[in-house]
Amino acid sequence: MSRLPDLEGMAIFAKIAETRGITAAATDLGLSAPTVSKALARLEQRLGSRLLNRTSRRFALTDAGTALAERASRLLADAEAAQDAMLAQSATPRGLVRLAVPMSFGVSQVAPILPAFLLRYPDVSVDLHLSDAVVDLIGDGFDVALRVGAMPDSSLRARRLASVPGIVVAAPSYLARRGRPAHPSDLAAHDCFTYAYLRTRDVWHFTNASGEDATVRLRGRMRVNNGEALLPAAIAGLGIAALPEFIARQPVTEGLLEPVLADWSGSRSSLYLVTPPNGPRPARVRALMDFFVDHLSRPD
Repeated sequence: MSRLPDLEGMAIFAKIAETRGITAAATDLGLSAPTVSKALARLEQRLGSRLLNRTSRRFALTDAGTALAERASRLLADAEAAQDAMLAQSATPRGLVRLAVPMSFGVSQVAPILPAFLLRYPDVSVDLHLSDAVVDLIGDGFDVALRVGAMPDSSLRARRLASVPGIVVAAPSYLARRGRPAHPSDLAAHDCFTYAYLRTRDVWHFTNASGEDATVRLRGRMRVNNGEALLPAAIAGLGIAALPEFIARQPVTEGLLEPVLADWSGSRSSLYLVTPPNGPRPARVRALMDFFVDHLSRPD
């Protein structure tokens, strides 16, 4: 016999005691009378006690039934209250959403728009986790994540929101001293900064408009786990960096960095909205996902 209590049987018994009858309890619960009778018999057999005496005209709880009825009623009331609370939460955005976002993208693109979400949904709180490391959504208890890069096959649900253009850049002082690469293969002779979380972190892949592919193995004096951390060294003229456009945009606009290999594009990168695979999502999670779709989706 299972060590778990027969919660269903106790809930049905509580309704029998409340309505003073099996037929009335069945009507209240939306069950058939035989189903209610079987649940009662199962509970009595499990407890080893008769819970009520009944004839065609008379209904009476036994001493054991009277002792159990109050506790079973509290159990049913607590379960109904818990269910009502969860249903309310699933229908109305309320509660905490745990969100994981890459560091630089989170600071520059997500943090500025979150106030609008919080103002729209005053009963929702956001726990924002910023890290370029790929977090374990299920193991670490995250509700949703934004990821930038290529999305590998996995059990997670992923929705592509936008392309994330990349750009290869170097400081004018570096290009004056070391020369401007004309072809991706030229990078092998240059100092290049690399990114720790790329699957091929010391190898860059390129393609051009004519369909030519090029792969180059890099060497350099600096590897980082956050793209924005490359900016000071790149601006100082110490090497060539491949960066997302949202990181490189301002220093390029200010003339601190210059694009190189403009006729070539690197590995395609995208922004994805990622969630665990199973179960319905609470309203607070759906609300944040819809918000990101509205504010971060961009055409190619």
